[in-house]
Amino acid sequence: MTKSLEITIHHKVGLHARPAALFVKTASNFTSQITVENVSNKSDPVNAKSILDILTSGVQMNDRIRITAEGEDEEKALAVLRDLIERNFKQPA
Repeated sequence: MTKSLEITIHHKVGLHARPAALFVKTASNFTSQITVENVSNKSDPVNAKSILDILTSGVQMNDRIRITAEGEDEEKALAVLRDLIERNFKQPA
């Protein structure tokens, strides 16, 4: 079953550079297929495990994105990615 969530990016550079790399690294820890869609600019979904795809999605500060996951660990993947975004891409203490 496919699961998805929508969330707003508040990081000052959006999903670019370090935040993008951390997002891709985190998504790559899961076996589920994960995509990201920039809802704010109506972009097509891109592979969340590809740094080039994430960078070309053009996610800016305050853009709303949809993360979709499909696979055996889809719920955990979405929870971890949501937490990463809510922490504004800061490492846990």
